[in-house]
Amino acid sequence: MKKIPVWIDTDTGVDDAVALVTATHLEELNIVGVSAVSGNTSLENAFRNARDVLALVGRKDIKVYPGSDRPLVVPLRTAAHVHGQNGLGGAEIPLSDAPLETMKAWDALYEAAKEYKGELVVCPIGPLTNIAITIAKHPDIVDYIKEINMMGGAADGGNITPCAEFNVYVDPHAAENVFKSGIPVNMFGLDVTLKAYLDDDDIAEISSYGNPVSDLFRDSNHLIYEVRERLHFSGLAEHDSCPIVYTAHPDWFEGHKCGIFLETQGTITLGKTVTDLWTDFKYKDRHCQVFLDLQRDKFMNLIKEAYRSH
Repeated sequence: MKKIPVWIDTDTGVDDAVALVTATHLEELNIVGVSAVSGNTSLENAFRNARDVLALVGRKDIKVYPGSDRPLVVPLRTAAHVHGQNGLGGAEIPLSDAPLETMKAWDALYEAAKEYKGELVVCPIGPLTNIAITIAKHPDIVDYIKEINMMGGAADGGNITPCAEFNVYVDPHAAENVFKSGIPVNMFGLDVTLKAYLDDDDIAEISSYGNPVSDLFRDSNHLIYEVRERLHFSGLAEHDSCPIVYTAHPDWFEGHKCGIFLETQGTITLGKTVTDLWTDFKYKDRHCQVFLDLQRDKFMNLIKEAYRSH
């Protein structure tokens, strides 16, 4: 089986950890590199957490590169109320002893993209700062990336403001530059990721497996449980695993081709991903897809299998 070369860019918080565990379980994927970015938590935390989670699943061979510690223009806004002060909800795991990489994320990503000659799939599951910097510094990378499968945005609604999703809101200018780059973008926003949830039985099952990664799952999610109760949402949405799982199993998801533009000048509407999905007016530039649905049972079973197998 020919594996799909994948680069994961992460602001390693609680659901990012789930995405990394899942990605390392998927035999279809060849994870050629991981880069860290500020978002859910500081760059320092995100970089350490990515290394430590990969070590926990026995994948110290996957190199992790440090990226940007702030958005392009706006001040950094983190989500400690969801991901805790350390990014993992306060859960502690052993520190990785893998060699520390010092090459910056944007240079490492560029080198990987050239090596894979247009076949590399980039999966950003945090703010798009590192990807935007890569495109700005190495503009020919648009010829070397097959597609960007990202978690972020929302055609409808938001979770940080009424009309903006967190990852895009944290660095809307970076998102704008990525969407304008011409690289095909598959957007896994709240429209689909809120449907990619584990219910209470799934959560209890994963927490009961009794291995190091299931213990991390159990110990890291307590703040999110409190948030979902306040929002009257019964499931535990695994937002960041969506683009990862899609890369291996695209037939599990339903997407629609569209144009997407970013609102970067507004106040109430800052970070809004404006799509032409539900309008007679269509943008001339329509090189993106917005995903709206998935086969939840298959998704859920894969996540459980990933945790059970480790």
